[in-house]
Amino acid sequence: MPPSDPPKLWDQLWIDCHLATMAAGETPYGAIRNGALAVKDGRIAWVGERASLHGAPETLAADVVTCGGAWLTPGLVDCHTHLVFAGNRAREFEQRLEGASYEEIARAGGGILSTVKATREASLDQLVLSGEGRLCRLMEEGVTTAEIKSGYGLDTKTEVKMLKAAAELGERLPVRVQRTFLGAHAIAPEYGKDRNGYLNLVVSEMIPAVAREGLAHAVDGFCEEIAFTREEMARVFKAAQEAGLAIKLHAEQLSNQQGAALAAELGALSADHLEHLDEAGVAAMAKAGTVAVLLPGAFYYLRETKLPPVAALREAGVPMALATDANPGSSPILSPLTILNMGCTLFGLTPEEALAGMTREGARALGLAPETGTLEVGKAADFCRWRIDEPAELAYWVGANPLEQTVFEGNVRPR
Repeated sequence: MPPSDPPKLWDQLWIDCHLATMAAGETPYGAIRNGALAVKDGRIAWVGERASLHGAPETLAADVVTCGGAWLTPGLVDCHTHLVFAGNRAREFEQRLEGASYEEIARAGGGILSTVKATREASLDQLVLSGEGRLCRLMEEGVTTAEIKSGYGLDTKTEVKMLKAAAELGERLPVRVQRTFLGAHAIAPEYGKDRNGYLNLVVSEMIPAVAREGLAHAVDGFCEEIAFTREEMARVFKAAQEAGLAIKLHAEQLSNQQGAALAAELGALSADHLEHLDEAGVAAMAKAGTVAVLLPGAFYYLRETKLPPVAALREAGVPMALATDANPGSSPILSPLTILNMGCTLFGLTPEEALAGMTREGARALGLAPETGTLEVGKAADFCRWRIDEPAELAYWVGANPLEQTVFEGNVRPR
């Protein structure tokens, strides 16, 4: 019998490519030009210069992929979305353009509560179907990990339904879905001014229910004048941590409620929005390692003028993530590449900071840094192949999509 070929070290070997590994270090983008990347059992098995390969590519891997000079980056991580909901709020978009403020619309019964009504009426299948369309749009631009929040139910039945819809999306599609419970998004309309009664529901019934069924990885809240106070959020976070769930917070979006400092003091993964963040909040986040999630889509749609303190966050060494905040009211955006551009043009991030914000730091904001977000040995083989000359092009173009391929956990995802 003829001798059989020796077993190959790797399942795949990607060559003739440049790598933006996004690993932290002195090299911009963690770049490796003329590099190679190997995959074994869905994990990254080797990363480096092609010249350092210890043999001919065809002797090392069962499948050798020639990239023609393309760039590989980590798969994009959209760490803050509200993709599961029913209805839309296009009329409120018109009202804001006619002069109404976000707060005025909310106090008149619009805003979050209008989406609550539609979402309560929708079936689980309807939520999955509409959410699938939105998530697929993110995936078309390279997203391999997305966080999806609840928060448009404000009763136990609907919050559970939303989280089940998010879980089903992660099972249907080749994408990693992290689920966040956001019952403390607004006070349910049937509770009127009974804030304590609604908080009792969140703390005593909703959080135990989602924890018991394993439906959420984290608990979030909205700390704002039109939502919940710092003290109320502390109560929610205590219940979350007792249930073994991580915490996150919408903080300092419309005013300074000292929410980010609270989140940091309690060990939150992230504080998000942060336009009104002060020096004390920056210092608290830096000390705790809490990620600042910047959301330029909401800033743009609400026509805000107060910028988040990017320079102060940068100087303090606070990790900065970027996300679409895809939602029906304040950020109906389904283009992560547009968010990269907005992070640069509106908030003053560098293109490297923007890409890190939607890869390495986005993963950190979800507690997934050991799993994804950089091209490093041992992490999930989540990466994108882009037809670009330099990584900065991902934040440069608006309306272009240079994505050629996406790989999720070692499997090439169909376009």
